[in-house]
Amino acid sequence: MLAGRSPGVRLDDVGVRQAEDAAARLSGLPLAAAVTSPLERCKDTAAILLRGTGVRPRVERGLTECDYGEWTGRPMKELVKEDLWKVVQAHPAGVQFPGGETMADMSARAIRAIRSWDARVGEASGDDSVWLAVAHGDVIKAILADALGVHLDAFQRIVVDPASLSVVRYTPQRSYVLAMNTGEGSLAHLARQAEAPDEKLGGGAGASVA
Repeated sequence: MLAGRSPGVRLDDVGVRQAEDAAARLSGLPLAAAVTSPLERCKDTAAILLRGTGVRPRVERGLTECDYGEWTGRPMKELVKEDLWKVVQAHPAGVQFPGGETMADMSARAIRAIRSWDARVGEASGDDSVWLAVAHGDVIKAILADALGVHLDAFQRIVVDPASLSVVRYTPQRSYVLAMNTGEGSLAHLARQAEAPDEKLGGGAGASVA
């Protein structure tokens, strides 16, 4: 089922375990801030990721799920037979869901939100601070596509699994994708990467997008 913005969709037992595994990967990484989509499943995930950190997540509506309109709540096995599904896969930048949002608008608001928060956190806590954003698959794919400098039409080539962690570093010159769709391994090393990304191969700490 395409959950979309349906209210009352919470984490099941599998989702809780996945979030707990992701939280363990963040252990030892000081977080300067955290933001989350307003939907329950993301707020539940944020609560698990931030347990014991003392950081309270702020709700950011720009990170909410794409409004799939009349597709919301429909079984995926039906949606893949729709003509629009082929357009979603091949030309997402030109898609508007019936009664819902365009994917271009979803992408623009998510990128605007993530970059705005990065600037705010950097100003408050320093350019090398690390912060957390919890959002949805298509939203995260759009953010990563922007960070990689690729067109939205190519964002379907990016895979974002549930409870995966991706890391982006933003600088005045460009953005750097330090990790994408990772499912294992500690990220505590990000706290020690203070060098500017253009001073070495790779990068430093940045926004951790879950």
